[in-house]
Amino acid sequence: MPEIIKIVITGGPCAGKSTAMSWVQNAFTKLGYTVLFVPETATELITGGVAPWTCGTNAGYQKCQMMLQIEKERIFRDAASTMPGDKILIVCDRGTLDNRAYMNDAEFASVLKEIGTNEVELRDNYDAVFHLVTAANGAEAFYTTANNSARTETPEQAIALDNKLISAWTGHPHFCVIDNSTNFEEKMRRLIAEISSFLGEPEPLEIERKYLIEYPDITWLESNPNCQRVEIIQTYLKCDPGEEVRVRQRGIGGNYIYFKTTKRNISDIKRVEVEKRLSQSEYLKLLMEADTTRRQIRKMRYCLTYEGQYFEIDVYPFWDDKAIVEIELSDENAEINFPEQLKVIKEVTGDESYKNSSLAKI
Repeated sequence: MPEIIKIVITGGPCAGKSTAMSWVQNAFTKLGYTVLFVPETATELITGGVAPWTCGTNAGYQKCQMMLQIEKERIFRDAASTMPGDKILIVCDRGTLDNRAYMNDAEFASVLKEIGTNEVELRDNYDAVFHLVTAANGAEAFYTTANNSARTETPEQAIALDNKLISAWTGHPHFCVIDNSTNFEEKMRRLIAEISSFLGEPEPLEIERKYLIEYPDITWLESNPNCQRVEIIQTYLKCDPGEEVRVRQRGIGGNYIYFKTTKRNISDIKRVEVEKRLSQSEYLKLLMEADTTRRQIRKMRYCLTYEGQYFEIDVYPFWDDKAIVEIELSDENAEINFPEQLKVIKEVTGDESYKNSSLAKI
């Protein structure tokens, strides 16, 4: 079986998704990937006459769109499994959770119930999500509706929708926002760099900074539309010296997904990391290989998108005065913009005593 990676490229109106697909095709074909593209479902339906304003209700339309998106992705994965080559990249032009931005809470809950799925499964069904910020936010002179007949938003509406999309995907374990702080060509280069970093080209490097912070304002976090709460149970397994192997249960409200992660350190802030999605039965089987010298780590993670950066705030049951915040970077010299509500005590990147593997010994 080839290795099949499925990612989403999403974003607000006039963000550059169409051009991004061409850049992705060129960049990763050269690196030996078979690149497959799942077309944007909303544009297909709307240009074909199926739209929120032609269907009986908005929720009815969104249900149709999500069902078609799910089926298209299933077909692409089935086809990919038969193809030659050992590296296949499925690129989804928007994902199923984009629909969340076009529904209120009641409509979304109703659609999930009718389809028979949940938000965690929809969100984390993708290996990574890359959000391109609308040109209406930071590149106003280039915002237009002329190049897409399904696009009708004003610049103000485009920015509001962009923020809703970011909120919908916040909580995904690999979520990256590409803003308009550079010109458009450089924006595309940054996207390719982020995808390359995620895929591990030339090797799977993770650049991570970690900070000890004062115990956060949980009320503020939980009321922030760009923050999602995730329950995590992490178990360390027996492994070879110089490696760290763990399995993780991740989700909320009884809906969980499972991962196995293997890490090898290169320096204090660089490491090789390989992550694999597990079935529930595979996860339960691996629990039998637990390192009994370490406890399970149980924590509440708040995933926060702020000014284009993605923070993961871990709150542990054994601390009531402090917490840990982490951020992954594609450039180890990148500036970090902390929200004022997060009070940094000190950086603890590379400090062994604040790693989860050490905290498991508490």
